[in-house]
Amino acid sequence: MRLTATAMLILMAGIFLATHRLLDAHPAWGYVHAFAEAAMVGGLADWFAVTALFRHPLGLPIPHTAIIPENKDRIADTMAQFLRENFLTPAVVARRMHAMNMARAIGDFLVRAPEGTQTRIGAGAAELFAGVLESLDPDRLGGQVRSGLKQQLERFEVAPLLGQMLEAAIADKRHLPLIDAIIRWAGLTLEDNEEMVRSMIHKRANALLRWTGLDERLANSVLDGLYRLLAEVLVDPEHPLRHKIEEGLEQAARDLVHDPATREKVERMKRELLDNPAVADWWQGVWERLRTRLVTMAREPDSALDGWLGSTLGEIGGALRQDARLQMQVNRFARRTAVGIATRYGGQIVQLVSETVRRWDARTITDRLESAVGRDLQFIRINGTLVGGLVGVTIHAVSSAL
Repeated sequence: MRLTATAMLILMAGIFLATHRLLDAHPAWGYVHAFAEAAMVGGLADWFAVTALFRHPLGLPIPHTAIIPENKDRIADTMAQFLRENFLTPAVVARRMHAMNMARAIGDFLVRAPEGTQTRIGAGAAELFAGVLESLDPDRLGGQVRSGLKQQLERFEVAPLLGQMLEAAIADKRHLPLIDAIIRWAGLTLEDNEEMVRSMIHKRANALLRWTGLDERLANSVLDGLYRLLAEVLVDPEHPLRHKIEEGLEQAARDLVHDPATREKVERMKRELLDNPAVADWWQGVWERLRTRLVTMAREPDSALDGWLGSTLGEIGGALRQDARLQMQVNRFARRTAVGIATRYGGQIVQLVSETVRRWDARTITDRLESAVGRDLQFIRINGTLVGGLVGVTIHAVSSAL
């Protein structure tokens, strides 16, 4: 295309020179001469404009030429910012994830039979371990373990430990994921109960609002405002509401350590939980299942994965493939996770793009951009030559008429 555009420019120059001596022979030659003259001007102007994007025309350091090489770093930042604003925003990521069925894909993967080598435990050691587990009375052993754990937990004061852990987490900024989880939980709860919120607004709206349909707009505004607030709190580490949550966590940590009433309340809840028969039954069931699994794994180490674990994974995969409600929940979690990644790490991804482009040398980025759009730019030269010629003919016709 570059050769075609250049050949057309040379052709116009040849026509211009050839028709210069024929101007007095016939008036028509004047139109051809004007066309060629204006076409040369248009073609040269567009050649200069196209060339100035990528390099200095004729190698001359003319100001405001070689625009792309001279502004490589600014172009990198602009590209990165465009990527951040148009591809890594939570709304765009959520929309793309909404069209994907991640749960079904995971289910298809899990129902496939697992492959791979299996590690064999020494037969003697495995048999000895299984024999010890089977020789013990499961009810008595489970009761003894439960009793021992209960005695230790009763002597142990939980509230100060929880308070100190919370204070240490706040001091090390490890409480921030907890705040983010609370905000995401609030957003998820709002989404799950969106229809209830709409219904409440509709019921409390007067007849005029319902008749004009403004109650629906009001409901949309309220929900959009709440979602926007949660999004702002999630992405802005200095948001006032986030500070309020942090203050509440700090106060809770102080109360757990220093407030006798709070400590007594936590201890009372702990004792009630330990004395609950349902907890004892739960622990007995957990212990029995654990003991059975350990015996099975000890007796049949090669079939542990293909046995109960493989069966469990297969059941999970089958549920993910068939249960539409479970798919919705898993897909929602995946969508929330992807949005969280875009929100939290989008800036780092953008920085990676910017730094990568910055590391390119000027010749590399020039060649890549020119190879991508160079063909269309040469059409600009061709069109400029033709349009210039038509303008020249028009000007010549107007001047001849005058």
